[in-house]
Amino acid sequence: MTVASQVKGALVTLKGIEATLSTLALQAKEHETQNCYHQASLKTRTVIGEMEKRVAFIESEEPQYKGN
Repeated sequence: MTVASQVKGALVTLKGIEATLSTLALQAKEHETQNCYHQASLKTRTVIGEMEKRVAFIESEEPQYKGN
């Protein structure tokens, strides 16, 4: 498994985590719990953005990994 595929796999996992956190925030009954899940979701989105930049960099440096 290449580094590019590992980074892309991690990105997919992070997107799943972010979706789960968002769902949990919507389903939570207590405001404090909703806020906690929402904040975790926002932090995860920040990491996703950084990972997407990293994927773009890898693909620009190593075009053979583009789209894989």
